[in-house]
Amino acid sequence: QVQLVESGGGLVQPGGSLRLSCAASGSIFSINAMGWHRQAPGKERELVAYITRGGNTNYADSMKGRFTISRDNAKNTVHLQMNSLKPEDTAVYYCNAVNLGLGIDYWGKGTLVTVSS
Repeated sequence: QVQLVESGGGLVQPGGSLRLSCAASGSIFSINAMGWHRQAPGKERELVAYITRGGNTNYADSMKGRFTISRDNAKNTVHLQMNSLKPEDTAVYYCNAVNLGLGIDYWGKGTLVTVSS
């Protein structure tokens, strides 16, 4: 089992920045990749970005150049630096970890990001 706890959400003005963090615990050795998804009101959950154990990253097109995902292996933590935030970035952001061998996805409870003036 893997437990994920997100932090760092909140209210920010358009153009501002936020940094989300996700701390992983449990069977961390089994994780192949970690990432972030988000779900806006009335919309489906969508991928934001992910980072593999080897450090390879991938971003959704709308986040490229504005968001940066990184990991701190010593602290078993993944961060999402979000810059130039827009009102349409308002959503609940969920941390996700994947065990490819077993085909298991783990999810955090989510953290709310609100971009509004």
